[in-house]
Amino acid sequence: MAPFRGSPAAAASVAASAAASAMDSPALISAVKELFEEALAAVVPAGIPTQLAMVAPTDQKNAQLGDYQCNNAMALFGMCKKLGADNPFKSPRAVAEAILAALPENELIKKTDIAGPGFINVTLNDSLLATTAARIVTDGVAWLAPTSRKGKKVIIDYSSPNVAKEMHVGHLRSTIIGESLARTYTFCGASVLALNHVGDWGTQFGMLIEHLNDQKAAGKATDDESVSDLTVFYKQAKARFDEEDEFKERARKRVTTLQGGDKESLRMWQEICDVSRKEFSKVYDRLDVNRLEERGESFYNPFLPETVKELLSIGVAIESDGAVCVFPEGKGPDDENVAPLIVRKSDGGFGYATTDLASIRHRIDVEKGDELVYVTDVGQSLHFQGFFDAAKRAKWWDPEKTRVEHVGFGLVLGEDGKRFRTRSGDTVKLASLLDEAVSRCHDNISQRNEEAYGGKMSKDEVSEAARIMGYGACKYADLKNNRTSNYVFSYDRMLELKGNTAVYLLYAHARVAQILVKAGVADEAGMKVALESADGNIPLNMDKILEDGKAVVHITAPQERALALHIARLPEMLDDTMDGLNPHRICEYLYELANFYSSFYTECRVVGSDQQKSRLLLCESTARVMRKCLDLLGIEALYRL
Repeated sequence: MAPFRGSPAAAASVAASAAASAMDSPALISAVKELFEEALAAVVPAGIPTQLAMVAPTDQKNAQLGDYQCNNAMALFGMCKKLGADNPFKSPRAVAEAILAALPENELIKKTDIAGPGFINVTLNDSLLATTAARIVTDGVAWLAPTSRKGKKVIIDYSSPNVAKEMHVGHLRSTIIGESLARTYTFCGASVLALNHVGDWGTQFGMLIEHLNDQKAAGKATDDESVSDLTVFYKQAKARFDEEDEFKERARKRVTTLQGGDKESLRMWQEICDVSRKEFSKVYDRLDVNRLEERGESFYNPFLPETVKELLSIGVAIESDGAVCVFPEGKGPDDENVAPLIVRKSDGGFGYATTDLASIRHRIDVEKGDELVYVTDVGQSLHFQGFFDAAKRAKWWDPEKTRVEHVGFGLVLGEDGKRFRTRSGDTVKLASLLDEAVSRCHDNISQRNEEAYGGKMSKDEVSEAARIMGYGACKYADLKNNRTSNYVFSYDRMLELKGNTAVYLLYAHARVAQILVKAGVADEAGMKVALESADGNIPLNMDKILEDGKAVVHITAPQERALALHIARLPEMLDDTMDGLNPHRICEYLYELANFYSSFYTECRVVGSDQQKSRLLLCESTARVMRKCLDLLGIEALYRL
C-alpha cells in the first residue's frame, strides 16, 4: 500500500486557520475548502497529483444535503484505480470515508455524512451563522465583501453612446450591466476605472458639421441646439450625403480638414460633442451613473499610426489590396471566406479595429489594468475575438497576466418578439422609456396610497417613490436575465407586485423597515434620515435589540437558520458574479433572500416573542444585505410604500 501524505501537525494548523478564516474572512466556502484540501493531502497516495477540493453550495430547499458538498471522492477513486495493486481504496465511498477521517478538528463544521457513492454533505455550525448575521448589524455589510479582487485594478468599458444621437433602449443594457459590475468590483475592494468609449470621431462628422454649418448660415440653428434636434440633423445630413453630390464632396473635404487639425472644424466638432454630452449626462443622472470617465474614440487618435506601424513591423498585419489587415493566424488574402481585421483602410483612414487595438494596449501598458471588461452587445463578439487575438499575437496582451473579457448581451424585444421599437418603427429613446415607467408607477402608488393608507403619503413622497420604483423596475427587469439572452420588455410584467420584480423586492424591504418601526427600535423620522444617508442604514435604538450590550442572534427555528445561511453566502455569490461577469446572480440571490425572509416572518413571530431581540437583529441584517444588493444593481431602497 502506498504511503499517505500529510501530518497531524499540519492538520491542526489548517484547522486553526480555517476556524479563523470562518470568523474573520467572509467566504465560508473558502474555509470549508481549506479543511478538505488538508484532508485530501493526507489521503492522496503517492503518484497522484495534489487535489483541489471540489466544494459547492447545496440547494437550501433540500436540508438533507447539508450546506455544502465535497465531490472529490469519485474522481480521486478513478485516478487511484490506475495504481493497480497500490490502490488503497475499494470504492469511491471508501475514499470519502478516508477524507472524513482525515478532516481536521474545527469549529466550522457541525456534522458530515456520505450520500450515494461518495458525496460528502457538510452542515455548518449554527453559531457561526448566527455570529455572521449579528456582525452585519454591528460592523456593517462591508466586512462580508470577498477579498479575491482586493487591490486589483479593473477597467470596465460600458455605455458608449454615439455623439449626435440620443441614447436608446439598447444603451440601457450596456449602461446598467456595466454600472452593476463596476459597483460590485468597487464594493469588493478593486480600484475601478469606468470608461465611456463614446463614438465621437469618424467620417460621419464631416457631413454633420457641414449640415450644421448650412443650418446656421440659414439661421435655422443656434449654438444651443438640443440633441433631439441634432438627431434630426443627423438624419437630414445623411439624406443629403446620399442624395446631393456637392454636399457629399464638401462633407468628405471637411473630414480631411477635421482630421488634419483645422481649428474651425475642431471647434464645431467640439460643439456637437458638448451638446450631446449634456444630454447624455441627463440620462446618467436619472440612472444614478456617475462614475463614468469619458474617453471616446478621439482620445486614441494620436496612437493609431504607431499602432499600425508596429503591427506591420512584427508581421501580425500585412498589406492587402491597399489596406492593412490582420488575418486569422494561418490565413491570408488568398484564403476564401476569411474576414480580416482592417486596421488601416485603402484610403489611409483608420477604423474601429485600430482604435480598439490602441485602447487595449493603453489600458494594459499605461493604465496597468489587471482585468479589462468590455460591455457591448453579442453581435460584436467576432470583432472582439479578432482584436483580442491580434493584441495577443502582437504580445501586447498576455492572458496569463491580464484578464480581458467581452461581456456580450442580447437584444431587448417587444412583446411581439421583435426588436423593441415605437409604433412608427423607430428605436425607443431611453429617456422616453424611463418617463413611461415612472408615470405608471406614479399612478399605481397614488392609487395604493389612497386605498390602503388613506393618503398618508404626501405628493412629494409619492413622486419620489414613483421615481425610485420606475427606474428600479427598468433596471431589474433587464439585470435579472442572463445577460447573453434576449428578453421581452413589458411594463406590465416588470411592475407586478408578485414574483421576481423590483417592485416586489422594494415592497419586501419596506416591510422589513416597518417591522423595526412597529417594534419601537426605529421611527419614521429615521426612515427619512436613511433615505438621505450614504449607506441607507436606519438609525436604531440599539438598547432594544442588544443583550448585555452585545448583538446576539439565537437560531431556534429552521426558518431562522435558512435565512442566516443565505445571508452568510453573500461573499460567494459576489465572487460568482465577478468570475462570470453576470449581474443576474445578484438578482437571484436577492430574490431568494426576500423569499427566505418571508418564510421566516411567516413562521417565526418577531414582535412580542421571547426571541424578539434576536429576531429583530435578523430583520435588520436582512434589510442591510437587501439594501447592499439593490445598491449593487443601481437601485435605491424604499422604506415605506
